[in-house]
Amino acid sequence: MSPKASADEVQHVEVGGRRLRLTSLSKVMYPETGTTKAEVIDYLVRVSAPLLAQLADRPVTRLRWPHGTGDPEVFFEKNAPQGRPSWVRTVKVPVSDGSIEFPLLDDLPSLVWVGNLNALELHTPQWTVDARGAVRHPDRLVVDLDPGEGTGLDECAELAHLVAERLGDDGLDCLPVTSGGKGLQLYAPLAGTDDADAVRGYAERLARGLARDHGRRVTATMTKTLRRGKVLLDWSQNHAAKTTITPYSLRGRARPTVAAPRSWDEITEGLTQLTAPEVVRRLDELGDLMEPFGRDGDRPALP
Repeated sequence: MSPKASADEVQHVEVGGRRLRLTSLSKVMYPETGTTKAEVIDYLVRVSAPLLAQLADRPVTRLRWPHGTGDPEVFFEKNAPQGRPSWVRTVKVPVSDGSIEFPLLDDLPSLVWVGNLNALELHTPQWTVDARGAVRHPDRLVVDLDPGEGTGLDECAELAHLVAERLGDDGLDCLPVTSGGKGLQLYAPLAGTDDADAVRGYAERLARGLARDHGRRVTATMTKTLRRGKVLLDWSQNHAAKTTITPYSLRGRARPTVAAPRSWDEITEGLTQLTAPEVVRRLDELGDLMEPFGRDGDRPALP
């Protein structure tokens, strides 16, 4: 299924055995490049296999741009919306004041459905749910490298190697993902034997240790005035209630940048964020760089 922009504002298509009603396919979602909603959906189709692998069994928070990224109107959506197709799987996740019914995007029709809702960014937690909807322990640790004023992706790339070295000393391997925004994330697979508090505590100790040893260029403190000229190691992404942009998700920027898995050879000076067409080409040439970090095989526990 590869919809093309046309004058028709409504098209009915069959995707994975499901019939979907697509609207406003010619709407420009990214004004700087003229990328249309049809092209957004086409991207989701082309990267569906690796993207679905990252979304599997994770409740999805969506950022929706009703009129494209050139318009300031954007909103977070956690609850599965009213009027959703009956085949979209959902899960009720307990929160402090009740529960939230999140969608689980586990097949191609679900991906196309959220694309049609102008949901450009897909954010997920570091944990999954089981078949009954119970929350599992985190199966990954993430360190978010966020450049402060006066720093950029070059500084993040340099620091990423230091973080990876510290993780490696503790027996944890990691993979870099440029965020599609300003910085990058490092993902380390975990055995799922430690709870979210333990994972967050380890990530905080890691970040504060690096900030102590490299204080002129690293901070582990969120305060913006203390981040000038430094890269923030955001350990808080491992809180049970937090989410991170999902690898292979689009970002809601002027251009259709993507949270893109990278090889370590690329994490050097001159690193740039990748766009959707570049990510599609890389998949054809390199395959899914996240694939070795799938659920199968041995995964370490925290040290």
